[in-house]
Amino acid sequence: MHELPVTEGILRIAIEHAQKAGASRITDIHLVIGDLAGFVDDSIQFYFDILTPGTLAEGAKLHFHRVATRLRCWECGHEFSPQERDWTCPQCGATGGEVLAGKEFYVESIEIE
Repeated sequence: MHELPVTEGILRIAIEHAQKAGASRITDIHLVIGDLAGFVDDSIQFYFDILTPGTLAEGAKLHFHRVATRLRCWECGHEFSPQERDWTCPQCGATGGEVLAGKEFYVESIEIE
């Protein structure tokens, strides 16, 4: 459900930039979403399809670029990609670490006509 306000934000950003560029329509929107961001691609697409009729983005294609979670171990500094929900460092066995990647969420680019 929290994808609705997020999708409204995506649409607002895309339309603002398209209008500034004098576009007649938006053809593609490229999104970057980290695996820890908690957003579901299908839900964003669902709300996008509901919100866009009659806008510059009607018929635009959404592209989802997923960013995998990447951590730096608190204990030994080893960088690793955790497996599922197991955040155990494969180097030293410590649990957890600094999140280096995976929380991203932004509009990377839009394509217009």
